[in-house]
Amino acid sequence: MNKIPKIGCACEKPTSDYTEYRSSELGIDHTNGRYAEVTIQQCKLCQRIWVRYFVEFEHFSKSGRWYKGIVSKKDRLQITPENAVDYLESLEWYVYGGSFFESTGTIGQGKLSV
Repeated sequence: MNKIPKIGCACEKPTSDYTEYRSSELGIDHTNGRYAEVTIQQCKLCQRIWVRYFVEFEHFSKSGRWYKGIVSKKDRLQITPENAVDYLESLEWYVYGGSFFESTGTIGQGKLSV
């Protein structure tokens, strides 16, 4: 399990705002027809790097869900849209939310519901 310490930065709060990050698209995960958007985000305050995984099934209401977890610099280059779920599931903790969970954000760990 990848241990990532919490340092008290605003980016660790489940409800942190996307404007607190510099973002770049990593690509789309087509696994099992999910078409999930995978983005790399860097916190403008502490400079930590996050991978964000967002999936929504347009034909189902309240299906939007996102997950984000901190990525170490050494792991960053290994992350692809296709292995982002496995990476997030390997973390000691991640943040997740969305209409599917009726949540603006919660700390979680383990299996992702995608």
